[in-house]
Amino acid sequence: MLLLFALALFLSATLLFMVQPLVSKMFLPLLGGSPAVWNTCMVFFQAVLLAGYAYSHLTPRWLGVRRQAVAHLGLLLLIALTLPLALPSGQHPPTAGNPIPWLLLMLALAVGLPFFILSTTAPLLQKWFAHTTHTHAGDPYFLYGASNLGSMTALAGYLVLVEPYLPLGSQARFWSAGYGALAVLVFGCAVLLWRSPASSPAAAATTSPITGADPAPPTLGRRLYWVLLALVPSSLMLGVTNHITTDIAAVPLLWVIPMALYLLTFVLVFARRPLLPHRLMVGGETFAVLLVAIFFAVPTRGVWLLFPLHLAAFFLMAMVCHGELMKSRPDPAHLTEFYLWLSVGGVLGGIFNALVAPVAFSSLVEYPLAIVMACLLRPSEARSPGGLRPWLLDLSLPLYLGLLLVAVTAGILVGLERLLGKIVPDSAFLVFLATTSIAGLCCSTFRHRPLRFGLGVAAIMMAGALFAGGTKGVLFQERNFFGVLQVREDAKADLRFLTHGTTLHGAQSLNPARRGEPLTYFTRSGPLGQVFDAVAERSQAWRIGVIGLGVGTIAAYGRPGQEMIFYEIDPAVERVARDPRLFTFLQDCPAKVEVVLGDGRLSLQAAPPGYFDMLIMDAFSSDAVPVHLLTREALQLYFSRLKRDGLLIFNISNHYLDLGAVLASLSRAEELAFLCRHDLDISETDRRFEKAPSSWAAMARQPEILAKLAADSRWQKGPAAARVRWTDDFSNILAVFQWRTFKVKIF
Repeated sequence: MLLLFALALFLSATLLFMVQPLVSKMFLPLLGGSPAVWNTCMVFFQAVLLAGYAYSHLTPRWLGVRRQAVAHLGLLLLIALTLPLALPSGQHPPTAGNPIPWLLLMLALAVGLPFFILSTTAPLLQKWFAHTTHTHAGDPYFLYGASNLGSMTALAGYLVLVEPYLPLGSQARFWSAGYGALAVLVFGCAVLLWRSPASSPAAAATTSPITGADPAPPTLGRRLYWVLLALVPSSLMLGVTNHITTDIAAVPLLWVIPMALYLLTFVLVFARRPLLPHRLMVGGETFAVLLVAIFFAVPTRGVWLLFPLHLAAFFLMAMVCHGELMKSRPDPAHLTEFYLWLSVGGVLGGIFNALVAPVAFSSLVEYPLAIVMACLLRPSEARSPGGLRPWLLDLSLPLYLGLLLVAVTAGILVGLERLLGKIVPDSAFLVFLATTSIAGLCCSTFRHRPLRFGLGVAAIMMAGALFAGGTKGVLFQERNFFGVLQVREDAKADLRFLTHGTTLHGAQSLNPARRGEPLTYFTRSGPLGQVFDAVAERSQAWRIGVIGLGVGTIAAYGRPGQEMIFYEIDPAVERVARDPRLFTFLQDCPAKVEVVLGDGRLSLQAAPPGYFDMLIMDAFSSDAVPVHLLTREALQLYFSRLKRDGLLIFNISNHYLDLGAVLASLSRAEELAFLCRHDLDISETDRRFEKAPSSWAAMARQPEILAKLAADSRWQKGPAAARVRWTDDFSNILAVFQWRTFKVKIF
């Protein structure tokens, strides 16, 4: 009996969490590969999970457990008629406005009903098991571990076994077969429930079978406590996901790691014999959180150290919160209500991160806020009675520490700036590190006082924010569905630049004599400048299309009589590029310039066949790579919109992905001429003129079109051994992941 219930829960959770990266990957091509797609999908899945838990809580009370089991089997079979999973045909996201409502509607149509019925399985089967005669029926919470183990297996299996080998269509068919197997297992569980006596030991017990659990109905305060303990890890999961994927790549490969850790915490804390003592997790959380707080404001220094640090801190914070949930679990008579409130907390955490934070905050504030909340929810030592005085002491000490820390840090940095005339980055960083390390040691003495500890951590992160942003002028900052954009001005470097997270998206000189000069990846001495020099004789009346606007730097290559069309998915980027108070490349361009909003690939389909002389793909310098722009079908679209002697150029500068291998493989498959140049060794003289290392690739139908580039030994044909198959239905990010950084982070 126990094996059957465990298998059903395991398979249900496997299907439940395998469908999330599967469906999210289906939607990525329509929304430009933004990390917000994953967070919005998570909110949808959490909301449907809440509906499933409400169904699991209410229907057994209305129908009785046995009649409810029969009704549930009928619903399970009815929803099977909606399979296999597929996107609604003919639907495209809006080009203006927030795409979140459209995405939520499409998710409901594509996967809403199957996901809903699967979400009911974990609480329902535990409820059914509690009404059997099994010896462990009095404490069925350990089955929740089997459910979350299935969830982890699904995520790991998707990365290693599913995504690298199966196209999306095959994934959907295998998922449907798994749904059929689950229906058989649930039917077996229902039969065992019906064969058990009407009054099970758990149902008949007058005292709780769980040591320390109160058989009385939960109070309002206890319910709110459950909600908070579930809300904070949910918010942390999305926050740390946004934080790490801003600096690496917005693909399921990295999105699922925080989610897998989140699920692992449930497996560990709900096991019958917990492997990791709760006390040990609380102690580990103390030091992990302090390290994150100290290094939070310097994400570009030692990314491969900070990456595991943030994940470890997230894991420990989730373990502490979920451990407190486990300690406060109710009698099995209130099992489904417990899971319902747990789900409410998960949904609220997701809503806060994906829907509220982008509107309420101009930066990624929700992640540090969730860290502070996790600190406030730590278990505390028993306090002696003392009225308000202990609480006021808790409140005052971190505030004094925070004010002192901010004042000292600000004073040192301002003093350095006035004495030396500029900030010395390494010296300033060492001073900041020493100051915050001392503060961290002081804060660690508050570890048994949640309020003191939480406010101390908040003070350290506030000082970090001062250090990171206090020496450079922010001219513009906006946050939307696609992330946080910031325009900064460095008067000493005579430069203004646009960033998304830690990734540079273009710069312009403040010197009027140099304001039309293309900088960073696009310099005239770099690969792109060489391409324009090679076609200068025949490009007087060319039509040039560019996917990816940035600050409009490529417009610096425009000439009278030419037409340049930029395709940009983020409306905020267009506003930045068109604002002459920020950047003037578009305004100064002598060519006819047009900006088309929307996903580049979808928008390009509206152009007439053979319309362009040159297409430039500049959507990959960000580490959030829109994979759908690099598939075989995308390549076929590009060349259909190019003239017979047209030229296709890619900016493949990337920190962690070898996109040249993808393009070399695709060019061979399509029998195209291909060259690439890696301009990585930048001299100090070039750096003074704001040139950044970059990698570029060129494609054409005939080799002679690339003859001038091929004559330069710096342009290579690419790796002959590359065999990377990327199509709209299949892409494997593991095949092109490189563990060395690209060494191009500047400013």
